[in-house]
Amino acid sequence: MDESHSLLLAKDFLGKEVEVIIDRQLGTKHPKHGFVYDVNYGFVAGVLAPDGEELDAYYLGVDKPVERGTGKCITIIHRTNDDDDKLVVVAEGFNPSDEEIDALVQFQEKWFEHKIVRQ
Repeated sequence: MDESHSLLLAKDFLGKEVEVIIDRQLGTKHPKHGFVYDVNYGFVAGVLAPDGEELDAYYLGVDKPVERGTGKCITIIHRTNDDDDKLVVVAEGFNPSDEEIDALVQFQEKWFEHKIVRQ
C-alpha cells in the first residue's frame, strides 16, 4: 500500500515538539460549513501540505481559546479518502487514548474516513 504524500509529511512530526498557530479557536464557527470547533485547530507555519495549504493540526488538552500552542505531536488523523491529514498536538500533561482523540475531533472528522496513526 502506498502512503499518501500527506501522511509521509505528517509522520515527520510524530514524537516531536510542534508549535501550532491557531486560526480556528475553540468555540468558533467554520466560515464556510458552519460547524463549531470543539477544540483549538490551526496549522504549522511554513510547512506546506499536498493541498497547497499549511499543514493542519488539532491542538488538544487546552480547554480555552488560544492563539498558539506548543506541544508534542502524538498522532496523525490519517484521512483515507482525502489527502489532507491532520497532526494531533497535545499540551504538556495531556495523554489521550485513540478513542478520546477520535471523540474530540469527531465534530470535523465525521465527514471523512480516517484512522489514527501513532509511531
